[in-house]
Formats: sequence, C-alpha cells, structure tokens
Amino acid sequence: MCIACETKLSVEEMDAFGERFVSILNESSLGLMISIGYRVGLFEAMKGMAPSTSAEIAAAANLDERYTREWLGAMATGAIVDVDDEGLRFHLPEARAAMLTESGEGECLAHLAQYISLMGSVEDKILDCFHRGGGVPYSEYPRFHEVMAADSRQSVVGAILEHILPLDPRLTLSLDNGIRVLDVGCGRGYALRLLAAEFPKSSFVGYDLSDEAIEFARAEAREAGLENVVFEKRDLTSFDKDAPEGAFNLVTAFDAIHDQARPDRVLRGIRRALKDDGLLLMQDIGASSNVAENRDHPIGPLLYTISCLHCMTVSLAQGGMGVGAMWGEQMTLRFLEEAGFGNTKRYSLDHDIQNYYYLARV
Repeated sequence: MCIACETKLSVEEMDAFGERFVSILNESSLGLMISIGYRVGLFEAMKGMAPSTSAEIAAAANLDERYTREWLGAMATGAIVDVDDEGLRFHLPEARAAMLTESGEGECLAHLAQYISLMGSVEDKILDCFHRGGGVPYSEYPRFHEVMAADSRQSVVGAILEHILPLDPRLTLSLDNGIRVLDVGCGRGYALRLLAAEFPKSSFVGYDLSDEAIEFARAEAREAGLENVVFEKRDLTSFDKDAPEGAFNLVTAFDAIHDQARPDRVLRGIRRALKDDGLLLMQDIGASSNVAENRDHPIGPLLYTISCLHCMTVSLAQGGMGVGAMWGEQMTLRFLEEAGFGNTKRYSLDHDIQNYYYLARV
C-alpha cells in the first residue's frame, strides 16, 4: 500500500478514536454524576414529577438549589433527563426512572455508578502499587460494603427465592425442613437474613472479614428478632485447616471467592465444612479466564477496572494470590475440582448479566 494511503487511513483512524475518546470522557463524567444523583435521592425525587424547575426539584429532594441546577445540566446534556427549550424545566421520563430508582418497576442500575467514584478514591494508592507491587487493604474502602449491598440486593437478595434456590429442586424443601447453612463473605448479611426469616427451622452462620459489615448484619438481625442467624468476623486465609469439619449442609458464597487472599484454601475449607452430601452454591463473575474471549462482554471494562482497583489488590494486600474478579470460568472450575468438588454445574440466570452460578458437590 502507498504511503499516502497509509497516512489517510491513519488520519481516519485517529479521527474515529478522537470521537470515541470524547465519548469516553462524557460517559465517565455521567457515571460520576449518576452516582451522586442516586446517593442524594434526586432520581427518587424526580420520579413521577411533572416537568419542574431546579428550585422545585431541589425542594422535593430537600437539597441545595445551586448544586441541583448544575447536576441537572449534566443530566440534560447527557440525555438522562429531558429539558424544555427554555432550559428551565426538567423531567425524568418514566422508562428511565424505572432503571434509576429502587422503587422503579425495572431493574435499578444506578447503584452500579457508585463504583466509579469508589474506585477513583484509591487511584493514588493503586498508582503506588503499579510501581512497588503489593496491594491496597480493605480498610481503604470505607463505603465498599454499602455499595456491594446495593449490588447484592439486585442480583442476589431479590432473586434468591424465585430464581437461585430453584437451581437445585431439593434445596427449598431441605431449608423448610431445617438444615445448617454457612454464607462465606456474607457482607452486610442481607441474603442470609432473608433466608433466616423465610426458613425458621434452619440455622445460618455468616462469615466476613469486615468489622463494619458484621456489626451492621448483627444489628439488623437483632432488630428483626432473628434468633436462627449469627454473624462472625473471620479471616479465611487458613480456612482449609480450621474450618469446622462436616458442620454444614449448605455453603453459599455470593460474589466473594475471587476476593479472598487464597481462594484455593477457602474452597478446600468449604469442602471440609460441608457434610459428604452437602452442597456449595456459589455466585461469581461470569467471564472467561482468557481475556480475548471477554472482548464482547457487556460490562468487561467496568469489571476489569473494579478487579484492578479492588478485587485483585485487596487480595494482594493480604499476601494473597490476587486472582481478581475476572479469574473466569475455567480457573473457577479448576479450583473447585482441586478442592474436592467432582460434580459441578454452571448456570446463567436471565436477571443477572454479570455472574455465573455454580452448584458443586463432592
């Protein structure tokens, strides 16, 4: 090919990437502003409102008008909310409100935007890790369990009774009759408290490394009067050696194993903790271990970013393996097999574009 043609092609490619880069800047900025709107309740306030001024919207949300007005500017220019030709009245269409509010009829997605600011808050510490290695500890993420709880309420808590438990036809009946259940990486305990309330004959234990998450879970369980669930702070690094042998009929792990310092040891510990006829029900990121096979993943860049700025680094901070969120199906199945699970089935569920669900038995 002639040099002139190559130059023309290069200019075209540069122009195309330039347009894409401007789009990246705009979309990432919108992500940050959506996070703010979600957290301060602006989307909830605008849901169902007629076209309104910034002052009316600020009053409905009990917020400062000047900040509300500037936020509305970002939402209007980003086509998240509509604005009239005079630029004075703003409206959140019903279809968008359904996906931006917890009380909407659709699946709320706005909570995911919180990951943008949360991950950005540790950028300087991650830069240091790029130079020296190591990791950033859990203590540097004060809001992580709050954000994860919002995510879990969408993918796990709201779906566990209708979609997740029925993956094993016998599981609901077993819980009705009464079994012992352990939740590994329970976080704030939303899923476990729901199960404890739904199945009073069963007993439930939740393990998590976070003091904040465990205290929150305990307080909520006391408030609800749940006597069949306990929450314990537990470091699972040596779980393969100190897990209570044969103590549980069911172990659950929702989006938790890849964060562990040593997921291999945790899975061996889970096998140790299960009765011989017990079941592991595990949710983890739905991806391939081969990055090339993730090029068409609908939220691949987001997941790799969260992995780099949280999942991988918190594991490395504990001297762990740092497998990251995108360790993928192949590595997950290998770790399960090496832990002693010879019978594993993998499922995808329509409500959850982000995760796979695994049922593993000996």
